[in-house]
Amino acid sequence: MHRGGGSVKGGFGSSSDEVHAISGCDTYLAGVSLTGVTPTTPFDRRVFLKSSAVAGGALLVPAALAGTANAAAVPQFAHGVASGDPLPDGVLLWTRVTPTPESAPGSGVGPAVEVRWEVATDSAFASVVRSGAVQTGPDRDHTVKVAVAGLSPATTYFYRFTLDGVRSSTGRTRTAPSVNADVSKLRLGLVSCSNWQAGYFSAYRHLAARTDLDGVLHVGDYLYEYQVGGFGARGVTIRPHQPATEVLTLADYRRRHAQYKTDPDLTALHAAQPWFITWDDHEYANDTWSGGADNHQPNEGDWNARKAAARQAYFEWMPVRQGPGGEIYRRFRWGRLAELSLLDLRSYRSKQTTPSSGDPADPSRTITGDAQMDWLKGGLAGTDAKWKLVGNSVMITPISLGNVESRFLESLGSLLGLPIGSVAANADAWDGYTADRQELLGHLKDNRVKNTVFLTGDIHSSWGADIPLDRSSYWWNGNSVATEFVTTSVTSDNIDDLLKVDPRTLSVAAETALYAGNWHLKYIELDSHGYSVVDVNPQRVQTDWYYVADRLSPTSGVKYAKSLATADGTQKVKSATGPVA
Repeated sequence: MHRGGGSVKGGFGSSSDEVHAISGCDTYLAGVSLTGVTPTTPFDRRVFLKSSAVAGGALLVPAALAGTANAAAVPQFAHGVASGDPLPDGVLLWTRVTPTPESAPGSGVGPAVEVRWEVATDSAFASVVRSGAVQTGPDRDHTVKVAVAGLSPATTYFYRFTLDGVRSSTGRTRTAPSVNADVSKLRLGLVSCSNWQAGYFSAYRHLAARTDLDGVLHVGDYLYEYQVGGFGARGVTIRPHQPATEVLTLADYRRRHAQYKTDPDLTALHAAQPWFITWDDHEYANDTWSGGADNHQPNEGDWNARKAAARQAYFEWMPVRQGPGGEIYRRFRWGRLAELSLLDLRSYRSKQTTPSSGDPADPSRTITGDAQMDWLKGGLAGTDAKWKLVGNSVMITPISLGNVESRFLESLGSLLGLPIGSVAANADAWDGYTADRQELLGHLKDNRVKNTVFLTGDIHSSWGADIPLDRSSYWWNGNSVATEFVTTSVTSDNIDDLLKVDPRTLSVAAETALYAGNWHLKYIELDSHGYSVVDVNPQRVQTDWYYVADRLSPTSGVKYAKSLATADGTQKVKSATGPVA
C-alpha cells in the first residue's frame, strides 16, 4: 500500500503435506555504517576485496560471523547469502553469483556455472555435514536456491557457497525444533515496509547485532516498485532506485531485487538469521489485487505479464519455498509451542472498494480466496500448538475514524488505505473485506480457538489491539477473540512525514481520537520507524517496539519504546513491564 477474487487450488500447508517448522534501555545505541562494493568494472574472480568500512561493520554481528558483513566485497557474491523457511530437518539456502562482469542482474546473459555449497556445525567448517553442487545461469538470473535436508532439529548451522574456488561469506541459520518437542521459547524480529528511497536500513543492522533471535519475520513490502522520486522521505529521494524507472518487466524486477540486496544492513541480517517471509503489494505494485493494482496503468502493459514477472523475480531472489500450485501461503511449526501461518493477501483478493463503488460487507468479495481461507481456518482449529501465530501483511483489527479531525483524515487514509472521503473502512486491509473477517473470527469463536496472534505490518505505524468479534459492542462486553501486534515501517513515510511536521506533535491528537473511538486499541504510535521483537513462551506472547533515531542516517541508533503482551487463554493485550532480556 502506498501511503503519500479468486481462489487457488491446494496449498502446501494442508494436513497431508503440511510444512512444519517454524535488557531494555531508554537510550539510543550508537551504530556503525557498513559499505559494500558492487562490481561495475571487470574484476579478478580470485581477488577478495575488502573495504575498511565493511571490516569495521563486521563487529556488529556475532564473532562467529565476523566475515558475514563482507558479502558485498566479493564480486562473485555481491548480493550476500541468505536462509529461510527452516524445518526440523532442513532449511532453504540462497545466494546469487556473478560469474563474469557481464552477468549483471537482469542482463539475461552470462555462462551457466556450477556453484558448490556446504553446511557445517561450526563456523570454521571443520565439521561439514551436508554439501553439494547446483547449476545456475541467466535463465534464473544466476540465483541459487538449495533446499537442504537431513539436518538435525533445533540446531545452529553455518553455510557458504563456492564459485571457481572463490568462497562467499558465511551465513548462520538454525533448524526448527521437532514437531512434538517441548519448547520454552521462540523469538523473532518483526519487520515490514523497507523503502530504499526513504532512508537507510538501520533497523536491520540492529536486529543483525542481536544474538537472541530464532529468526526474522518479514510481513511484506520488502522492496518498492516506484521510479526515482516516486516515493521517498517526505517527498525527498534519499537513495535513488535502480533502475530509475518504475519496475515493469522481469529484467526490471530482477534489478530492483539486486539493488536491495546490496544494502549492507539487509545483507548482514540475512546472513545472521533464517527468515520467514511473505509479500504484500509493493513486491508487485501499490494496492495490488488479483486482477490489477492501483499503481498499474493501461500504458504500462498487460497486468498479467507484469504480475508473472514480479512473481518470477521474487521466487528467484528470495529464500522462500513455493507450493505445488505456485502458492506462497505456508505454515511452520516450532515444536508444541507455536505454529506460524504465513498469508498471501494479494494474489486472490477482490478489488478494493471506493466511496462510490463496492460494499466492504459484500459476501462475494474476498481477501484470502476460498482455498486459503479453508486452509487457514483448518490450521488454526486443528493444531495442537499452544500459540497460533499469523504472519499477516495487512491489518485485521477493525478501525473507526469517526472521532478523528478532518485535518488528519487524508494522511490517516493514506496510511490505512482508505478511499478519499471514507472514514468507515480500511479498504486495503481486512476492513475492506468484512465478510471474510467475520467468517474467520466467527470460526475462532465457534471452535473455541485460543491464543491466536496476528503479526502485521503495512501501515508504517505501531499498533497493539484486541480483535473483537463485534467492534460496536466491545466497549461493554470485551468480546475479543484474538490479538494483533503491528510493527512500524523500516523506512517508509508515516503520519508525521505525510503531514511534514515534527514527530509527536500533531499525530498525538490523532492517536487520542483513535483511542476514544476504538476501545479495543491498546497502543498506537503513528510517527516512528524501526522494528519489533516478538517473544513467545508458554505463558504469553510479548512484542517489544524499537525505533531508530533517524532513518536518514546510515549510522542511526535505536531506542526501546514499548512492550505489550497477551497472556495464555485471555485473547487480550496488556502492557508489559519492559523488553525481553
